[in-house]
Amino acid sequence: MTALLELDGLTRHFGGLTAVDEVTTHVGQGELVGLIGPNGAGKTTLFNLISGFTRPSSGAVRFKGEEITGLPPHQVAHRGMSRTFQNLRVFPNMTVFDNISVGALGALGVGAFQSVIGGRKRSHEISERSWEMLERVGLNEQANDLAANLSYGKRKYLEIARALAMEPDLLILDEPAAGMNHSETAELSQFITELNSEGLTIMLVEHDMSLVMGICERVVVLASGRKIADDTPVEVRQNQAVLDAYLGGDDE
Repeated sequence: MTALLELDGLTRHFGGLTAVDEVTTHVGQGELVGLIGPNGAGKTTLFNLISGFTRPSSGAVRFKGEEITGLPPHQVAHRGMSRTFQNLRVFPNMTVFDNISVGALGALGVGAFQSVIGGRKRSHEISERSWEMLERVGLNEQANDLAANLSYGKRKYLEIARALAMEPDLLILDEPAAGMNHSETAELSQFITELNSEGLTIMLVEHDMSLVMGICERVVVLASGRKIADDTPVEVRQNQAVLDAYLGGDDE
């Protein structure tokens, strides 16, 4: 399997704290990989290092065979990586449609002003892509509503739709099921599986173990910033280091 994303000794220090400690792993083309660990394990920091929101202290990130270590987020995104956030980052005072259009603009590598001067063709491309994503996540009937008026669960899908509008090769999902009830989580699980079955490579952080173990082909486990397991869900469930990390109360 060709490696789409490669991490080599990735490390991040914050003062005297080592949040991510020499993590080496990969995500293969077409894989669905879960990233789990106790609170404070360094999961979101690792995602921030991968996507350019935080610069590593040492180590390397390679994407599609090219080193992207330390590149700013917009440059990482233009190379084909998009993500969602643990704390939702929708634009509450913009319509649902306009929120998704931001992602479509990013996929075209242009700003709003350039989209206007680019004429009808470019505007049509943006509109078409936005509507496609709206329909994909079932928000087409709320297209003209303010994002602030959506339920929490629908705002989650809105953020995923905006990330998908960028036409990524790798989609990174940070706690997509947080705050959802059981039935909502089941629907989300099916949606993520469908995206992956269509060929989209996905990496996700999630505290819902049933979701991770149920849909991921491989699970990477962090504890205190270090990788302690990287295997199939079946093997990870039986890994003594993983059991010790969770039962040992590795707190935030």
